[in-house]
Amino acid sequence: MARNAGIYKSPAEIAAMVRPGVLTASALDAVRAAVGAGVTTLELDAVAERVIRDGGGEPNFMLEPGYRHTVCVSVNDEVVHGVPGSRVIHPGDIVSIDCGAVVDGWHGDSAITIVVPDASRPELVASRQKLSDVTERSLWAGIAALAHAKHLNDIGGFIEAVIDEAGEGYGIIEDFVGHGIGRAMHEEPPVFNYSVRERGPKIKPGLVVAIEPMVTEGTIETHVLADEWTIATDDGGMAAHWEHSIAVHDRGIWVLTAHDGGAAQLASFGVVPVAPAP
Repeated sequence: MARNAGIYKSPAEIAAMVRPGVLTASALDAVRAAVGAGVTTLELDAVAERVIRDGGGEPNFMLEPGYRHTVCVSVNDEVVHGVPGSRVIHPGDIVSIDCGAVVDGWHGDSAITIVVPDASRPELVASRQKLSDVTERSLWAGIAALAHAKHLNDIGGFIEAVIDEAGEGYGIIEDFVGHGIGRAMHEEPPVFNYSVRERGPKIKPGLVVAIEPMVTEGTIETHVLADEWTIATDDGGMAAHWEHSIAVHDRGIWVLTAHDGGAAQLASFGVVPVAPAP
């Protein structure tokens, strides 16, 4: 048996992952609509939990030992794993929301970043929005590469190229990377957001991964806050985080955590996603 044979899903298993992916997307849609000045991060958590449970799923972040919430909400210099609580969102904040749902034992995982409007500080908002846009564009470049690249570690080069082309001294977090996903939220193999020497497993039907670039305005060095979960930049620089779960199958690729399979965003890369067989 090939060394990486266990990372590939069957057509039936990929079909089973569509529902948790769509439910994760719906939860993030609801959170996106709820984000605004004056809202607490715990209120955003409640919005996501309600959508997931009403849709017949379970928040998979709650299955992580010691974590009691549906989402991670990371604000400003917080990169990932921000714990929902009494913190109030303010105008101009850059807010990353990471969310996942499990249905019938199969997982979805996705993240978005939102910049809260602030008419009094347009330059600050524009700078943070660009950070988010660059990060999201790099994600879609990595997703598009799944349609033509040969090995998984090729993906990091496509992500890195978009960030380098932004020309603003952005940094790619290296301590946290993407991952396989399926019966567990975090599975093998790792998915790097930057170029690495090793080629990694072959990209072929059955591969299901979560790609999630995390990009900063300054240093990529981070530390853990007192809550023992939240990861923040050492220099206080802003951070953005975007993520999708994607399946490679015998007819093409499909973004499981996008309602249209990624069609709208992949069009600019010349890639047309195809839904897996039901």
